[in-house]
Amino acid sequence: MGNFQTTTKLLHQSVVVGCRIPKNYFVTKGKGESDIAIHAGSYHLALKDAGIEMCNIMTYSSILPNEATEVTKPTNIKHGQVLESIMSVAHAEKGQRATAGIITGWLFNRKTGKKYGGLVCENSGNYTEEELKEKLLASMKELYTNGFDQDYELKCIDIITETFVPKKKHGTALVSICFTNYIIPVLSEN
Repeated sequence: MGNFQTTTKLLHQSVVVGCRIPKNYFVTKGKGESDIAIHAGSYHLALKDAGIEMCNIMTYSSILPNEATEVTKPTNIKHGQVLESIMSVAHAEKGQRATAGIITGWLFNRKTGKKYGGLVCENSGNYTEEELKEKLLASMKELYTNGFDQDYELKCIDIITETFVPKKKHGTALVSICFTNYIIPVLSEN
């Protein structure tokens, strides 16, 4: 009977929260190669090179809230923690180029000058670094001109890439925006 009363009491002392808003993030990149496999081989070694191999990776689509701020990569990442990210990953075979990249840009309200939020595009493949940069810029332009260019100015564009040609059977290059904390809006309290 004690557990039922405790549960009932907790239900009456509840907080309703809104969707989490990613706040701080760091950017990292890495590459790896393996003669064994991609997933448990070159991909894991690329995560290791990026310093996030100990995490369970979850990926987002490509939007940054205006509260998002880039920070230095933390030194206390816990083994097994969930790491939510926006990630670009390229796999290649021996002798092929693997190139991954992310482009970010910030939207500012044309009337007020206030930061609205950010756009992110990822792309990857067997491209040269220059080819990938052109594709990333084209993707950003497409996103911007299809919904944001009327009211917002796009500024502070940054491109991060990783590229290499593996000498082993499998190769992986990756670039990642990794979130470290979140704002949780409280909608109501009982």
